[in-house]
Amino acid sequence: MNLPMSMDQALTYARANRERFINDLMEFIRIPSISTQIQRAPDIQRAADWLLSRLERLGFQTRILPTGGSPAVYGQRLSSDASAPVLLLYGHYDVQPAEPLEEWSTPPFEPEVRGENLFGRGASDMKGPLMAYLAALESTIAAGPLPLSIKILIEGEEEVGSPHLEALMAREKELLRCDAVLNGDTLLLRPDLPTIVYGLRGLAYYELHVETAAHDLHSGLFGGASPNAGQILCELIAGMHDSQGRVTLPHFYDDVEPLAGEERRELARIPFDPKEFLSQSTGLGIIGEEGYTVTERVGARPTLEVNGLLSGFTETGSKTVLPARAMAKISMRLVPNQKADRVKAQLANYLQQKAPPWLKWEVIDLTGGPAAIVRRDTPAMRAAIRALEGAFGAKPVFAREGGSVPVVSLIQNLLGTDSIMMGISLPDDNLHAPNEKLHLPSLARGTEAYIRFFHELIR
Repeated sequence: MNLPMSMDQALTYARANRERFINDLMEFIRIPSISTQIQRAPDIQRAADWLLSRLERLGFQTRILPTGGSPAVYGQRLSSDASAPVLLLYGHYDVQPAEPLEEWSTPPFEPEVRGENLFGRGASDMKGPLMAYLAALESTIAAGPLPLSIKILIEGEEEVGSPHLEALMAREKELLRCDAVLNGDTLLLRPDLPTIVYGLRGLAYYELHVETAAHDLHSGLFGGASPNAGQILCELIAGMHDSQGRVTLPHFYDDVEPLAGEERRELARIPFDPKEFLSQSTGLGIIGEEGYTVTERVGARPTLEVNGLLSGFTETGSKTVLPARAMAKISMRLVPNQKADRVKAQLANYLQQKAPPWLKWEVIDLTGGPAAIVRRDTPAMRAAIRALEGAFGAKPVFAREGGSVPVVSLIQNLLGTDSIMMGISLPDDNLHAPNEKLHLPSLARGTEAYIRFFHELIR
């Protein structure tokens, strides 16, 4: 088989149909498949049906995989060659809520192209990458058969933490069995910088509640002698970091593996511009753990963050009270080897040491997931490197992403397979924020990279 000719024909097809693929994506974005809003259940089903229809047009055998919540979409197109490698594509069709609506320049579910970008909720996270999958599959199939079996799993609950995914994958373990996994739900660091994400931080998320009295107290009658729950909680939180930006929970770093020299050199290849970072974050400064670069801090080091605080009187006007109760939402981004149960115990140990003995406190689990690291020396990874080099004309960088994608560790544990994480979303795409966008040249290059990856896998 003349693979270069087949690949060239697929690339030519993709380029010729680029505008149609964009129009298809706009049609998909118009479906407000918001998994967090129960009233959107009909739209969730509509998005699943849209995907089923597209896959069936490409000759895939399809089915809905029921869960306890939003349905998952499954399809397969198997090679007649029993020895052909099996590739599983993973994605999600659900999107974040669009609020606050007043901050959108155009309605979130009425996609609009402005310049090189397509604006709309889900354009980047992750209906755009799903469209790149579909465009790459259609282009490859149009160019002729390959000795490659393709499976695809698209869930509808990623934006609510994939609560039913583990049970689904355990139940359908044999159906999903594969040799490699492609996951487009990660970042492309720059339009001209091909990126392979090989590490993801995990998450441990808690509520910390403290109580100092049976009810709020009059600050004039009791202030200065009775404890204030809001003040005590803030003091406890302030002590969770030291002056070097390190987390002070006892034994917090015991399970953290040091970054090897080779890995630090690879991460140092990722360009970093402080002005660009501040522009993307809209922040007023850069903070973090001393001794590590910003790239390492946001991708390869653990963190502890306060996500929300609540205490006392918060309405308009004044009310002079000593709050009896206070609550903080606290999340920790974990690196490989850290476990949620161990960091919860470390948080409890800290509170036992630092809280007044009479303080009532409770730590409540909310959500979490393990970190993941994938090997950089597998045949599939080498195929990905060649594919990205061909599509971008540059050697890809390896990056560790600070966010969490729970499916990566689930696939490792249940299927024994690493994921190749090649995304097309840019850091400034406003994921989860108003005016979410997708950079259309990156969509085109991502489509070509996926086409090349399909061909490189069978070399």
